[in-house]
Amino acid sequence: MTMSLENRVALITGAGRGIGHAVALGYAEAGALLAIVARSEQELAATAGEIRALGRKVLSISADLSEPAVPRKVVEQVLEQFGAIDILVNNAGVGSSANPKPVVDFDDDFWDYTLALNLSAPYRLSKAVLPGMLGRRRGRILNIASLAGKIGLPHGAAYAVSKHGLLGLTRTLAMEVAKEGITVNAICPGPVRSKASDKRMQFDAARTQTSLEELERRSTPIGRRLLPEEIVPMAVLLAEDSAAPITGQAFNVDGGAAMF
Repeated sequence: MTMSLENRVALITGAGRGIGHAVALGYAEAGALLAIVARSEQELAATAGEIRALGRKVLSISADLSEPAVPRKVVEQVLEQFGAIDILVNNAGVGSSANPKPVVDFDDDFWDYTLALNLSAPYRLSKAVLPGMLGRRRGRILNIASLAGKIGLPHGAAYAVSKHGLLGLTRTLAMEVAKEGITVNAICPGPVRSKASDKRMQFDAARTQTSLEELERRSTPIGRRLLPEEIVPMAVLLAEDSAAPITGQAFNVDGGAAMF
């Protein structure tokens, strides 16, 4: 990988595992300086160790971004350490697997928590990093959404709604800052292998009386779920200087699961 992000400061949330972990390592390999956020200190420490092994500086912040005051505090910590934030990757979130139910039976507290973490936290983080980006007339904001941001998800209303909202935030913010050297884009992954995805597949297997092997095969036209590291090339591309004309887009990285 080329050093296309050399000395850029990237703030990545949900970096302890899965897509966030993979993107953090991909950005480190591309030369970025990293600020990583997650709730699990143990997972953060492991990710930070891998980043340092690549010879990159890293700041680890354990935080619950669902709390309204926390996103701004996180940004302040990163600015104190690095002086600027060039790239924001809003990846932290909760999936439907934690509490899958139809709308008629949906848990209201889980609804509120999902929207707080999946939608309000990216809004607050974006709002907090924008003054610096506007002042420098340069910046990249990347929101990790989902195919569920474009289609429905049975037994996962809060997740689908939060990701639909995240795409609305992406497009609106992109329009507002398009002339200021800042791009705002989203990646919509298809099914990615993770602990949360495993739980969701187990739920769907029981609900539909289908084997896990068959669900895996049907999950995408390529016959499998994606790996977290397969999201990284698009995430790196959208953070590069060369991606200046790409903004307001929601790119499917999904093994052909939704060809639109």
